[in-house]
Amino acid sequence: MASSVTSFQSCNLRSVFLGDKNGIHVSSVPIARVGFLTKTIQCKESRIGKHPIPVPSNVTIMLEGQFLKAKGPLGELSITYPREVKVERWESGELKVSKAFETRRANQMHGLFRTLTDNMVVGVSKGFEKRLQMVGVGYRAVVEGKDLVLNLGFSHPVRMAIPEGLQVKVEENTRITVSGYDKCGIGEFAASVRKWRPPEPYKGKGVKYADEVVRRKEGKAGKKK
Repeated sequence: MASSVTSFQSCNLRSVFLGDKNGIHVSSVPIARVGFLTKTIQCKESRIGKHPIPVPSNVTIMLEGQFLKAKGPLGELSITYPREVKVERWESGELKVSKAFETRRANQMHGLFRTLTDNMVVGVSKGFEKRLQMVGVGYRAVVEGKDLVLNLGFSHPVRMAIPEGLQVKVEENTRITVSGYDKCGIGEFAASVRKWRPPEPYKGKGVKYADEVVRRKEGKAGKKK
């Protein structure tokens, strides 16, 4: 038993497992050290974010750290900025949104929050509106109190509650105008109205935006004679 243990210890494990006894030559290659180069990524400044935001005289701005509130004749809106961007007010009264860090996310947030801030200032001073057009036989809309009632070919009328801060006006039973000071709220409500009956591509029936172009498809051709 002792002799078998001694012979096992003295054997060349490398030759057994790598095949030296079978005439296979295994070459050893020295391992080289791999170095990693660190390169600082400099993001370009947003073409939208670099522009200052003019503030009209009828708009009051309250800025506290990362919180901004704008109050105007139509209402008031507020926003909290992420840590990637910072906002400051110049002596001329204009607002300037800039990046706090040189990262890719900061570059993305820069243009976005500059646009959101500008929408707030314009919204509380002038307001926004979105127009919708209903196309189809029997399609009509009417405002009843604080609800918008739509007849879109279903077995029942669609009743939608008008959100607070928005005004809805219907002209000629088919033209809907959504207005207010919150641009995001206007867009969401208009999209929810259009969602009930999006325009179809064959006859163009449905609810579409007033400036929307519906790409039409050719229907099935009749039997040629």
